[in-house]
Amino acid sequence: MAAWRWVALEWAEVRRSVRSACVEAGPERDTLVQSLKAAGAAIAAWAVSGWWFQAPMALLAPWTAIAMVGSTVYQSVRTGIQQFAIIALGTVWASAAMACTHDRTMSAMLLTLPFMMLLGNYRRFGSQGIYGATTALFVITGGVSSTSTVGHRLLETLIGAVIGLLVNAFVLPPVHLRSVRERLVRLARETAEVLGAMAEGLRAEDGLERAEGWHHSASDLTVSLQNVSEARRWAMEGSRWNPGGRLRRTGPEPPPFSEDMRWGRVCTRVLAITRTLEAINDDTELAPPSPEFFRLLSSVLGQAADICVIETDLLVGSGNEATRHEHRDAAVREAWSALSSLTETFHRQEPWAAAVGGELLLEARQLLMELVPSA
Repeated sequence: MAAWRWVALEWAEVRRSVRSACVEAGPERDTLVQSLKAAGAAIAAWAVSGWWFQAPMALLAPWTAIAMVGSTVYQSVRTGIQQFAIIALGTVWASAAMACTHDRTMSAMLLTLPFMMLLGNYRRFGSQGIYGATTALFVITGGVSSTSTVGHRLLETLIGAVIGLLVNAFVLPPVHLRSVRERLVRLARETAEVLGAMAEGLRAEDGLERAEGWHHSASDLTVSLQNVSEARRWAMEGSRWNPGGRLRRTGPEPPPFSEDMRWGRVCTRVLAITRTLEAINDDTELAPPSPEFFRLLSSVLGQAADICVIETDLLVGSGNEATRHEHRDAAVREAWSALSSLTETFHRQEPWAAAVGGELLLEARQLLMELVPSA
């Protein structure tokens, strides 16, 4: 039953991905486009090397072309240089080993594979290093080490690299502008969910018992933040040497890098608040603030969650932007008013509860300061 349940879940996920690729732009459609481009590049490379040139080892061309259709045009160029270099080294070394051993396969492998595997780990070759050893295997098992054969193999590799690069650069070249906004939206939405859960829980008498779960959820925000950084890197790399900005519609520009930094600071503040609440729940020697303090803290966090929701809508671009800005300004004013009440309550706390309450007050204040855009 567990196996069938796993199959059903996987099938549902596959159907969801296929439907998303067909009906809307997104990561699923990008994956579909890149996969079809790689297949097309391989077919074109085989047509040129195997069908037209009748090359003796034509499989090297489509094999290289598939690897060339990378996530960005810049990556294709870099990958092409790395791959051609390591394949050329593998071809020449294996051919030399075959000549030295008089075409004895086992002896040539002993001379070639240990060296090529070590060379493949050289960082300058990146993830392409393994192709040196596999190419050497093709050469050795082919059993012929003449100069013309080596030249053919290098030519076939070059054909595949050129075709793969041209396909990736001029057939719907990937620009990766949408991913930054999508992942920022996801980060803002997840932050709102964590803040909303804390705001709701702190209103209950036993709310602090959920603090460990809040802390885990806040820790997961760092993963989403890393995804934003990765998307930003892809967007920057995707614009290098890419004719996509002139050959296809790229959509709106991603949010500025300052937004990544701001949401990173927001996540840090949320994590600090959850860490303190978890410490209050776990350490019985710490004197917690009064229930009134937690009620007002809940109000501040709830207003902060509302601000995050509005920020999410602004990032998505849904609704009237002027109205969204008005709602955000109103939420910010209410949040600062709630924080002012929280500050007054803190001043009335007993001395032994002031340390923990002061830390929560400080982090809540810093959270609101980060949520308010500086522009």
